[in-house]
Amino acid sequence: MTDFFRRLNKRYIRLKLGWSPQQNLFYGFLTYVVVGFLLLCIPWLENADVPILDHLFTAVSAVSTTGLVTVNITDTYNFFGQFVIMILIQLGGIGYLTFTTFLILSTTRKMTHWHKKLLKSEFTLPSSIKISDFLKSVVLFTLFMESLGAILFLIAFLQKDFGFWEALWQAVFHSVSTFCTAGFSLFDSGFTAYVDNTYVNFIISFLSIAGSLGFIVVTDFMLWFKEKTHRLSFTTKIIIVGTLCLLSFGFIFFYFFEPEISQLDGKARLLAAFFQSMTAMTTVGFNTVDFGGFVLPMILVTIFLMYIGASPSGTAGGVKITTLTAVFAIMKSRIRGSRKITFLGRTIPFERLYIATSSFMFYTSILFLGTFLLSFTEDIHFEKILFEAASALGTVGLSTGITGNLSEWGKGIVIILMFIGRLGVLTFGLAIWSKRVLDEEEPVKEMDIAV
Repeated sequence: MTDFFRRLNKRYIRLKLGWSPQQNLFYGFLTYVVVGFLLLCIPWLENADVPILDHLFTAVSAVSTTGLVTVNITDTYNFFGQFVIMILIQLGGIGYLTFTTFLILSTTRKMTHWHKKLLKSEFTLPSSIKISDFLKSVVLFTLFMESLGAILFLIAFLQKDFGFWEALWQAVFHSVSTFCTAGFSLFDSGFTAYVDNTYVNFIISFLSIAGSLGFIVVTDFMLWFKEKTHRLSFTTKIIIVGTLCLLSFGFIFFYFFEPEISQLDGKARLLAAFFQSMTAMTTVGFNTVDFGGFVLPMILVTIFLMYIGASPSGTAGGVKITTLTAVFAIMKSRIRGSRKITFLGRTIPFERLYIATSSFMFYTSILFLGTFLLSFTEDIHFEKILFEAASALGTVGLSTGITGNLSEWGKGIVIILMFIGRLGVLTFGLAIWSKRVLDEEEPVKEMDIAV
């Protein structure tokens, strides 16, 4: 019997080595989904019977850290079901093989070539950052931030007359969900009851921005503090500037032009405007105001923020700030008639431009196709369909309230969009249609920027 399992394991290893890194990521996340789906189907994890498709929808939403749900989480799943969902969120948030590779590094201090190829495919890193340093930063920073978030949430929830153990579970679950920008909540109405609560707004914003800034930025800053000779990469600078610009852009529009927010008083209006901008851009998916009541222009602003998302190699989705920067640099250089593609005085290498434009076009095409298909299956206003598709592909989790009313075909389309969004559009394309692997090994001499 032992020999049988040993031979089976060898065959499995040979099979994995025969796959490209993109295919390994595809099947890895698919394995998470299948295992999570089967666990959620166990009757002992349920409070109420729901269709199998809804279990699959929840599993994909958790692994993709999206947060769209077709059922009420607290009514449908008991503590053990909710625990499974939290674990799926954690696995989806930190990435495929991240934790296991971290354990390998902690024990043997050696990483196989297969692990390096896989991680380089999942996390596009500047050459100034080593994979081993990056991996340690991912795991340690995640554990630290989620522990800190759980303590802060616990203080907030104890003030709302929760029992200690209930408050503790709520705090841990929401901390993991927030840092991984998953948007899953155990509250029936989300965080709408906390619209004017500065403390809770701060916790969610702090954890979400920390997660969405990306582990590239975290690793870069850690090395900057640790090593005097280390300089912050241009990628980090672009991410920080881009994040501040998008947050400010969304805040201004929501504060002045959204009636649902402008009717609030003083502090609540400021908090609501910032929070809705933050939740769309970081793709955390929580809300303190009902997006279903937003006027059309603000729906479009939200879609734009969800479409862009945050930074690469983080917990957020979207087309990414660095991709938008590269596309903007191409447009600016073409308008000026310049042969070189530059941004802030730095030349962007062709390889990065190639990846950025491919990602931009592929992402936009999938969003269009998803919206097109949903317009066939659902009898709903177009802007709400586009909002739902953008939220699913961007792994955001915001909704105008139509998720639970989707048809079975509609749920299937959203499931596919969420999975592609977590995997990454280029990774998905390479896993399905190509066996060639992008060469990420050669250092970029002109400008080192991840997209």
